[in-house]
Formats: sequence, structure tokens, C-alpha cells
Amino acid sequence: MIVFFAQDAETTGSGISSLYLFLLLGVAFYFLLIRPQRRRAAKQRELIETIAVGDQIRTVGGLRGTVESLDDDSALLRLAEGSVEIERRAIASRIEQSTPEE
Repeated sequence: MIVFFAQDAETTGSGISSLYLFLLLGVAFYFLLIRPQRRRAAKQRELIETIAVGDQIRTVGGLRGTVESLDDDSALLRLAEGSVEIERRAIASRIEQSTPEE
């Protein structure tokens, strides 16, 4: 009978340590995966909202061009050979125009 109680005490201790390990993994998961992803998503939303007509952009697919017009969900992109309509969420980045040094 004494051995039975000793085993229960050991089992309870390992259960609490497993709970602490689970919580530690949850916190690590949040700071290493969820938080950076939320920051990237917020940065992408801000980029899409600040795109204006005349900006040079690069799409997720690698197309580069100049924005001709904007709608709520789409943008008309002028390329070298013509124009193409893309979804605004397909905009990956704004191409900064560098000024030549004199």
C-alpha cells in the first residue's frame, strides 16, 4: 500500500512538469512563429494601402511595372509591352527609384 502512494506522488510531479513544458513550448511558439507573422502581415497591409498611381512595384510573381490605376481590390499595372490587371494583394514590394548622383 505504501508503494502505491509513492507512485502517485511521482506521477503528479511529472504531470506538473509536463504542463510547464507545454506552456513553455506555447510561449516559444508564439514568439518565434505567430508574432513575426503578424508583423509581416501588418507591414504588407500597410504597403498595399499606401500604393499610389505612378508607383513602381514588384508583384509576388516577379512582374515589375508602374501602377496606372487602382480599385478597391485590383490594380492596373503598366508593363513594357502593355498593361495587366492584378489583385492588390499580389503586390510584393515598392521599387524605390534611385536618383543618379551628379
